[in-house]
Amino acid sequence: MAKQDYYETLGVARDADDAEIKKAYRQKAKELHPDRNPENRSRAEQEFKRIAEAYEVLSDSQKRAQYDRYGHAGPDQGFTFGDTDFRRARDAYREFGFGGVDDIFDLFFRQGGARSRPQSRPRRGESIEYKLRITLEDAAHGTKMTVTVPRLVACDVCSGSGMEPGTSRRSCPTCEGRGQIEYRQQSLLGSFVNVRSCPECAGAGEIIEQPCHRCRGAGRVKEKSKISITVPAGVDSGSRLRLRGQGNAGVEGGPNGDLFIVIELIPHPAFRRDGKDVHSSATITYPQAALGAKIDVETLWGEETINVPAGTQPGEVFRLKGKGIANIHRSGGKGDHLVEVKVEVPSKLSGKQRRALEVFAESLG
Repeated sequence: MAKQDYYETLGVARDADDAEIKKAYRQKAKELHPDRNPENRSRAEQEFKRIAEAYEVLSDSQKRAQYDRYGHAGPDQGFTFGDTDFRRARDAYREFGFGGVDDIFDLFFRQGGARSRPQSRPRRGESIEYKLRITLEDAAHGTKMTVTVPRLVACDVCSGSGMEPGTSRRSCPTCEGRGQIEYRQQSLLGSFVNVRSCPECAGAGEIIEQPCHRCRGAGRVKEKSKISITVPAGVDSGSRLRLRGQGNAGVEGGPNGDLFIVIELIPHPAFRRDGKDVHSSATITYPQAALGAKIDVETLWGEETINVPAGTQPGEVFRLKGKGIANIHRSGGKGDHLVEVKVEVPSKLSGKQRRALEVFAESLG
């Protein structure tokens, strides 16, 4: 495949000055940083090599002049710039304040070196989430419950080793125990060696001679685990409870991940939560509103009595102090329960009731 034009690679015009070329390189290098491309690391690596190579040529006046004249092939189809350590690209990257410069260039432009045999390292298990739906009452009072969570646990047959009991590991024949595969790539700047993890042993340098029949060499199996949890008073939808070590099992003896319980409140038929406060409504008759009365209302903490004064208007709100929900961080005390009064208008009247209301209406003029 023909190589892309260096100016196109950096996205600059052919008459761009040094400052424009450096700015374009820095921007693209920042976008291709491996920390920003964890899921597309291979593509980011190839793109990073392309822009570093382009900058190394275009930032050097002599190399740029030769490239402008001869292109990638060089004079007589035999021109190369020789081996390079990408000094200019490294320096420009470092000037911009990026961290891990040497690590990134050593990773993307590794020049071979010692072929040490990697060691299988313990890896921490993945953290997992579980959505838990609870009632408003449970959120207010707190509760204890047992949930069934699907997760990966250490295989009970091989104890997490991935090997059938009584068997062992052997050196990977593909990488000869190095855990890495090297291949040489030729470019306008010369040749460099790429090093990647061996696809056969995933970089371990060893392969399992006989995988465990239960976990098939993974060392972990899926299980629905029963886990007891304590939900503290005051949680709300979106609250996250962390249970350390209750996530997926680690690999090669690594620690377990964590389990995050994400709270979701079930809508209540009568109450509405607003932070620490709770809202509800109560319906009274017109005589109760006009003459005053005592009414009983339900709260999250039991039944409470409200004194409705004479002349209470529809929509008036009565506050029950401390009958709301506590702060999950146990600061500031409980919220309140607010009751909105609604006045009921009868849809049907008896003759006696109608005459009484007519007399009342006449008295009002």
